[in-house]
Amino acid sequence: MAIRYEWRGDVDNASLNALHADGFGSPVAQTDWRTRLERHSLGWVCAREDGSLIGFVNVAWDGGVHAFLLDTVVARDRRSHGIGAGLVAIAAEEARAAQCAWLHVDFEDHLRAFYFDACGFTRTTAGLIAL
Repeated sequence: MAIRYEWRGDVDNASLNALHADGFGSPVAQTDWRTRLERHSLGWVCAREDGSLIGFVNVAWDGGVHAFLLDTVVARDRRSHGIGAGLVAIAAEEARAAQCAWLHVDFEDHLRAFYFDACGFTRTTAGLIAL
């Protein structure tokens, strides 16, 4: 079946909470994604197969030229098929269309190849304070 990508696609909280739990190996939360996305995001990309949500990325922003990828997730049984790279490509295209000049991402070390090789991010120097 073909993967369908949707910019600002309809988000069902239960489906996104289940995908998040599967993708990040955590218990299913009760996050109100719809409210969070509408309040803080430039947009988001959903990947669907046979109507099921199998991938997601949130594009938060500062209201200006900086966009930020958050919560990039693909269902465990659908990984290594280019779905994550497809999500990021659409996120970058839509951020560019919104006149953003920069797309930022931070990630754990085991995801370096995905973001640098598969998605085309470049290495930068950045700082982080763990709160």
